[in-house]
Amino acid sequence: MSHADASAGESFAAGSSGDHLQPLQRCWVSLGSNQDRERSLRAAVSALEQEFGPLVLSPVYESEAEGFDGAPFLNLVAGIQTRRGIGQLRALLRRIESENGRERGGERFAPRTLDLDLLTWGNWSGEIDGYRIPRDEILRYAFVLGPLADVAPDERHPTDGRTYAELWAELGPGWAPLRPCRLDF
Repeated sequence: MSHADASAGESFAAGSSGDHLQPLQRCWVSLGSNQDRERSLRAAVSALEQEFGPLVLSPVYESEAEGFDGAPFLNLVAGIQTRRGIGQLRALLRRIESENGRERGGERFAPRTLDLDLLTWGNWSGEIDGYRIPRDEILRYAFVLGPLADVAPDERHPTDGRTYAELWAELGPGWAPLRPCRLDF
């Protein structure tokens, strides 16, 4: 849903979700790590649980690094329910990354202890708080769409309109393989 499509109770000033509490939104967050992978992902899941309560977690997958030569990543997707705005969520995700050794300012495609990206915020689309939602990575990378299709197969991409299962069935076979990994949280 775009700003123009918002129903009563879901309208915002253009480009901002503000600092006040919003209507309850289902959000999907991607989690990835290729340095101290298991510890980093466990710490991130624990921090998200402390902030949001029970999470919906996809299976964990291993995938090759994208855009650079590096150790393989472990990836998953977490579902949260929140009334926080996008700006608040992004700040929280960055704080969790920093608390787990994420260093900013280097190359975009580089090894990292933790990468947390807000993929969706309800059914909203557009630029909100300077952040493009839904994230383009959903339609670009197997390590994002695959876990999302596992955990939310019948949900529809906010701008594409197809379900995540439909998108995965169409796009997934052409991408680099995902290797299932067991990681207990």
